[in-house]
Amino acid sequence: MVALLPKTSVMRHGEKGRLVPMLALGVFAAALPAIVEVIWGGYRVNFTSTLHFYSVGISALVATAAAAGLTIIGARRGDTRTVVVGTAFAVMASLLALHGFSTPGVVVGNNGVIAFTGGATLPAGAVILAFSSFTLPPFLRNIRPLLIVEAILLTAILALGASALVFPSLVPSVPAPNSTEAMTVLTIGLAAFALLAYRSIRTFLLTQRALDLAVAVGLVWLATALIPALTQDYTYLGWWMGHEIELDGILLVGVAVAIDLARAAQSRPLAGDLGGAELVAAEAVFLGSHVRALTVLLGEKDEYTERHTRRVALRSVEVGEVLGLSGNRLRQLAIGGLVHDIGKLSVPDAILKKPGALDEHEYAVVQRHPERGNKLLAELGGFSEGVRQLVLNHHERLDGAGYPRGLSGEEIDLDTRILTVCDVYDALISKRVYRDAWSHEDAMGLLRRETGTAFDERCVDALERVISGERGESTAQPQAAPLRTAAASAS
Repeated sequence: MVALLPKTSVMRHGEKGRLVPMLALGVFAAALPAIVEVIWGGYRVNFTSTLHFYSVGISALVATAAAAGLTIIGARRGDTRTVVVGTAFAVMASLLALHGFSTPGVVVGNNGVIAFTGGATLPAGAVILAFSSFTLPPFLRNIRPLLIVEAILLTAILALGASALVFPSLVPSVPAPNSTEAMTVLTIGLAAFALLAYRSIRTFLLTQRALDLAVAVGLVWLATALIPALTQDYTYLGWWMGHEIELDGILLVGVAVAIDLARAAQSRPLAGDLGGAELVAAEAVFLGSHVRALTVLLGEKDEYTERHTRRVALRSVEVGEVLGLSGNRLRQLAIGGLVHDIGKLSVPDAILKKPGALDEHEYAVVQRHPERGNKLLAELGGFSEGVRQLVLNHHERLDGAGYPRGLSGEEIDLDTRILTVCDVYDALISKRVYRDAWSHEDAMGLLRRETGTAFDERCVDALERVISGERGESTAQPQAAPLRTAAASAS
């Protein structure tokens, strides 16, 4: 069967079981700067003002230009979240640049700007970044107002910096390292970065993309840089290292967002609101080109089956969300739903598209599609064991009356039970050449009658909640339906 697929759909075997190694690598990368800070950050140093001026000022100025470019790209795409992210990075980088260029003894004399900008950079950026996680107020939901806000912020930073060099009293006092005020600012900043990191990890568990993991790592770096900024002064190596960690964090997150934009996709890890349904709607972006290749091939084989699998996958992840499945399981359910009928590639068109009831031999051919689908995915590689089990077991029933293996009860996991219920429901309400579509009430009535024997009650309840949400109704009560069976009505 692999020979039927285009070369571009051949899987990368390294994708199987990659979640744990990726997370381990991400944890190591995120923790490395903190480890270095703990080991060497406490050493006393005596670096020159010139080194600080050039190393911090010029590199931060480059980062400011990059952040402004990110904002422009987001504006052209009409992506308000990216504009907010670009604004946050532009504010952080411009404050850091001003911090470097106000170094006493190079261009200007002693001033309070250097202390103020050094302490304000990361907390200000954290607060602005946090706005990308929430719904913006109505007056900021269009691109133009956001760009105006960014322009005002950057102008204010430059004006404050220039004015404060002449009138030092304009700059508010900065909390001394380790003071109560400094610890308060540190706590607020760390809380903001923790929220953003949590949201980005949630997105990564759904997508398992390296870019989304990179965003989480970059946010941890920014949080790490905040600690020496508020607990040390320039006489400590850790204070200097924090500047570099901060720049690296800005660049890492910014590059990840920019790459998403280059692919014409919204960057979602900072917002953390990616839902399972979006995995299904944009499988090429979030699930991989190999999944997309199979759905395209299935559509070329039979358009009804491809549309059916997409609807089943969509409702399955929505039911999974209602039941509280983890991000990794939702991703697995999305992929399993999209390819659960991939074994039908081996079913002859004369049987698959027959405009009438199947005879015994033809039905036996169709019943082999779960095993053939599982075998195909195993031959291709790149699909987890959980996805393959969904493909193999989606026609099993709790009472053992299903196929191909006659599993029953606890032998069928919750994810498979979800897929089964959604598969049967969609098959029943879909019009076929050999029968009319069932009504929603009839389909739910059958699922209700066979709850506990064929179907899991939790899954049926959750599906009804999902469908009620689609229909804009409160959860409906079970209704009577014609005495038909799922086995006779769904393949």
